[in-house]
Amino acid sequence: MRHRKKGRKFSRERSARISLLRILLSQLIARGRLTTSAARAKEIRPRVEKLMSIAKKGTLASQRQLRAELPARAAHQLAVTVAPRFRDRAGGYTRIVRLEPRPSDSSERAMIEFIA
Repeated sequence: MRHRKKGRKFSRERSARISLLRILLSQLIARGRLTTSAARAKEIRPRVEKLMSIAKKGTLASQRQLRAELPARAAHQLAVTVAPRFRDRAGGYTRIVRLEPRPSDSSERAMIEFIA
């Protein structure tokens, strides 16, 4: 039974799932928006929100926490360029917009993007 077990598995083993989420997070930070499946967008949204709250602190410890979760370039970009835009915002840094299903297999698609 999966009672109280959070997270999606995406039909992958643990290491592949962690790698997938890191790639999605770094692409979202680099581009500002990302088109992916609805399930993947829902999965990375809380992670982005938490990382953004950490990045806004601007301390050495917060930079180290970001580097533990993200590749170095994405962590730097989040702390230097993205986080200052949301300095006055208390939360809700991203939005998910549902898109038309993919024509080939009708899978749900969504776009996740930073607000403002």
